[in-house]
Amino acid sequence: MASIRDWVTGARVRTLPLAVAPVFLGSALAASVDKFDFTLATLALLVALLLQIGVNYANDYSDGIKGTDTGRVGPLRLTASGLALPEDVKRAAFITFGLAMLAGLGIVVLSGQWWLIAVGAACVLAAWYYTGGNSPYGYSGLGEVAVFIFFGLVATVGTNFVQTGFIDPLAVLLGSSLGLYASAVLLVNNIRDLETDRASGKRTLAVKLGEKPSKTLFLLLLWLPVLINLLLVLIYPATLLGMLNLLLLLPVTLIIMESKNPGELITALKLTSLAGLGYGVLVGLGVFLVSFF
Repeated sequence: MASIRDWVTGARVRTLPLAVAPVFLGSALAASVDKFDFTLATLALLVALLLQIGVNYANDYSDGIKGTDTGRVGPLRLTASGLALPEDVKRAAFITFGLAMLAGLGIVVLSGQWWLIAVGAACVLAAWYYTGGNSPYGYSGLGEVAVFIFFGLVATVGTNFVQTGFIDPLAVLLGSSLGLYASAVLLVNNIRDLETDRASGKRTLAVKLGEKPSKTLFLLLLWLPVLINLLLVLIYPATLLGMLNLLLLLPVTLIIMESKNPGELITALKLTSLAGLGYGVLVGLGVFLVSFF
């Protein structure tokens, strides 16, 4: 029987900074134009966290029953390890998705933007069919594209929109940066699992590209937000705070360039996830501070 600690591990807590970052950034942008709404921001955070946990449980279930997680390197998986019944893991995923939808419904009611129900439904479907169903798009190398859209653009722009009532071009730009971080986290995870994914027939982007090209792409995803940050400093000088993220990016880069085995990439995954959070918090704080001057 899986313990509470096992279920927490199965939720993959280390990926949650990627859910927090876009909500903080979108809310900071709203605050910079005096549109911050605590209730809507809190509900948006709940949606983001619950969707992230839900997709993690869904992946655990789908990869586990398909045998993809057999022999993988990395943290425990509930289904593959046999600690929890597949049906229980699936149930946990759908309960979490349901809670996310309830929080999302709260946003819809408070904002009056009823069309957001369709956006929420798309998010849940994307979360499930990443590895679920007969033709999961995560098995076809499209996972990085999906997380860029949903955990970058949709999360950041959506959080900002429900508070301000308009689509801010800056939210689109910075949401793209967070999407790059989210894609980088998934890519380094798939680089780590490259050999086991290849053996099980899971055609991730890393499997299709190969190890060296995948690492090159990872570094590109990692450093493009820095370039965007530098350009942003010209308009919002206080966003120079975002450069503190180099304290995380430099060791990640070194690990990727020097890694010889999959186990070394676990640290890179953790640091990349934290770098996404750092970018969202530091750049968001910088934009917010500019509004005072």
